[in-house]
Order: sequence, then C-alpha cells, then structure tokens
Amino acid sequence: MGEFTMPSLGADMDEGTLVEWLVEPGAPIRRGDPVAVVETAKSTIEVECFESGTMGRPLVEPGTTVPVGTPLALIETAAGTHGKAGRARKPRKEPQGPPAPERTRPAEPAEPVRTREPVASEAPGHGHVEAGPLIRHLAEEGGVDLAALRGSGPGGRVTRADIERAAAAAPTARTPTARAPRARVTPLARRRAAELGVDLSSVAGTGKDAAIRAEDVSRAAAGHAGAPSPPPRTTAAVRASRPSEDQAPAMRRAIARLMSRANRDVPHYYLSTTVDMAVPMDWLHDRNRRSPMSERLLPAALLLKAAALASHEVPELNGFWTDDRFTAGEGVHLGVAVSLRGGGLIAPVLRGADTLEVPALMSALKDLVSRARTGRLRGSEVSGATLTVTNLGDQGVETVFGVVHPPQVALVGFGRVVDRPWAVDGLLGVRPVVTVTLSADHRATDGAVGARYLTAVDRLLQNPEKL
Repeated sequence: MGEFTMPSLGADMDEGTLVEWLVEPGAPIRRGDPVAVVETAKSTIEVECFESGTMGRPLVEPGTTVPVGTPLALIETAAGTHGKAGRARKPRKEPQGPPAPERTRPAEPAEPVRTREPVASEAPGHGHVEAGPLIRHLAEEGGVDLAALRGSGPGGRVTRADIERAAAAAPTARTPTARAPRARVTPLARRRAAELGVDLSSVAGTGKDAAIRAEDVSRAAAGHAGAPSPPPRTTAAVRASRPSEDQAPAMRRAIARLMSRANRDVPHYYLSTTVDMAVPMDWLHDRNRRSPMSERLLPAALLLKAAALASHEVPELNGFWTDDRFTAGEGVHLGVAVSLRGGGLIAPVLRGADTLEVPALMSALKDLVSRARTGRLRGSEVSGATLTVTNLGDQGVETVFGVVHPPQVALVGFGRVVDRPWAVDGLLGVRPVVTVTLSADHRATDGAVGARYLTAVDRLLQNPEKL
C-alpha cells in the first residue's frame, strides 16, 4: 500500500489545500495520471500520481489545508509494495539452520456460490486477482457487459485481462443499441451538481478523457438562466471557481517570502548585452509569410530557444545551488515567468526546451501560458526548472534585471525588440535590437561564465535556421 502525499510544488511552498479529488476509490490509475487538484499560494494545480495501481482510501477531505508531505490518500500499488509510495518493505530475515521439509499444501475447497459482489483476493498460482468494484468500474468505462463475459480467472472470475480483451473487440462486436459508456465524473463534481441542481448528462467535461470536473458543473450552472439560487458553497468550491480573486493576497505573501530570501541569501551579479536582431527578424518574417496563421511564430520563441541552447553550452548556469555546492540540472528545463490576470506571477516549466523544435516550443509556450492563467497546470509543470526566463517585451519594457529563483543559480531577461541606430561594417543604420540580461548567483559562477552565456545567446540568434 503506497501513500499519495501533498507534493512540494516549488521552493516557496510549505502547505497546500486539497480542492478536489479527480478519481474515486477503486479506480485504476497509471503513473502520471492527475488524481487531485491542489491549491497553492500561487495557483490551482492538477497533481499527478507517480505510481500505478488502484486508488485507495482518501485520508484528507477537499477543503483541507495540510503541510507538504502529508499523506492525502492510500494507493494500492500494482506491485503490492507497502509503506511510502514506491518504497517496498524489507523482506524478513529467515532464521538460519537446516532447511525444513517442504510441506504439501492441502487442496483448497471449492469456492461456494456467492450472491454478493466478489472482492479482490489472492489466488494460489495466479497472483493478484482484480475483482469487485474495480472490475465493474473498468467494465463500465469500456462499455463491456459483464453478464456476457466468461471469466478466465479462478472459479470463472472476470479479470482485468478479460475486460481489456472485451473492450478491444467492442467496436466490431457491439450492436447499435449497446449502451455507450458513461462520462467520468469526479466526486466533487457529483456533489456540486447535487447542490446546484445540474443534470450531469448535459455537462461537457474538460478533464482527462472528457471527465466532468467541478468547474465544469459550476460553468454549466452559471449558464442556466433563471436557475434557483444555489446553497452556500464550501470554501474549497469558492476557491476552485475564483482562484485569482482569493489567492492574490496569499500569492503576494509567497512571492515576498521567496524574493526576500533570494535577496538575502543569494549574492547576485548582473550582466547585459544588446543583440542585433535583424537576421532573426528577417528569417521570422519570411517564415511567417509562408505559414498558416495558427503556425506563425513570435520573437519570444527564438529568444527562448536560444536561451535553452546556450544553457546546454554553458551548463554552469543550468542547475541548483544546494548544500553549499552546485548541482547541474538533468536536461534544460526553462521556467517561463507568466503574469497572472489577478496579479502575481508563476513560472511553469518548458521541459527539455533545448530539444524542442522552434514551432513545438512555440506551441508548448502558448499552451502553458493559457493554462497558467486559468489554473489548469499540473504539478510536474510548476517544479523542476533549471533556469528561469522572464520576457517583458510585450509590456513595452526594454531591459529587465530579475531576481534569481533559488535554488536555481541564474535568470535570463529579454526586453522589447526596438529599432535603434546601429553600425554595421562602419556604416550607420537603423536595425532591430534586443537587450538580453543575466542575473546570476556569484556562489556558483563568476562574470566570465555569464559573459560566455550571453555571447552564446547572441551567436545562436544570428543563425535562426539552426535553432
């Protein structure tokens, strides 16, 4: 039995509020599946599970605020592990001595006919046999008629494999009158629907596999003209529907704590350079003229890709200062500062940014910014950044010197691309330029390393076709 705990979603997070469970007890879950919505001081985030198995008993009710590391629910792991998630119980040492004679296990009596719903059990020679609520849940999700199945398990029990085989064959075997599987509904969404008098069959789900979430129900209720006034909602429900309004003061406090710590503990040094953007802007305009509107790129895509590739070339700035030493990051994961409509900011992560093609990076950036501003980020998207980038060019700012986000050791800033007098080969003209800045932790690097980084950014931008 594993434990799903309140995760740490940033260096400044000490506690979080469980807003909503996205899966019910008994539901199968895979590693990486979102299982809960957690509210931090900065945002409302979908948190993934890092084990595969079956959702067990919840330990914390929605609306409860608990410290990081607090167990939120139990998970019945596929491998049958015990204790903390992913940690197996040590095998018990057997007493040494001559081996005992092997005992013959008596034959098990035939299983009596059961009139109640079967439960999960251990069958000799067959490992863990899934039965009961889990099997019914799988059958319902896959539109499989249990009564029509012949189980391959002990005593004719229906197993997970039987359900999967039947579900795979369903598109060809199912008749036109067969019942379609019901839409998944989160537990909080069911309660919210009952409170607001919303018919779930009329609600379109926006969760994974079109699952109906609490916010979908709230949106549907708001769209019903003349609907009766709903009863008072719980604190968690109010927070889920108005994250920006309710979280703004908490977010400012969290930012204040982190920035105070950064200015107190991190000895910053600052560098800047001005980059001629004529070549990359010409390349960008030419590509955009030949591309559909949905595939056109912004200068930010080129700047981010250059920042990521330069981090790959100068790894001393891509990592963390912990335990009085520098640890290089595994991959280049850019945290991109995003201003939120209700005030404050958050820095979702573009993972493996140096490996993404520029169009893919642009698409990922749009998606992250959109979901950051609507409170739809996942836990893996707000932690693990190895370097943060802030771009205030769209706000009209020409130069930005940021504060390093500990335990990271550097922050890159991009300003607005502006036309300036610029000399090329002794001739003066007007060319587009951008100011690139670097704020870095002097404990990890010196100015010479930072200068190499900015030089690499400049060189990479002069060859946009290779980004």
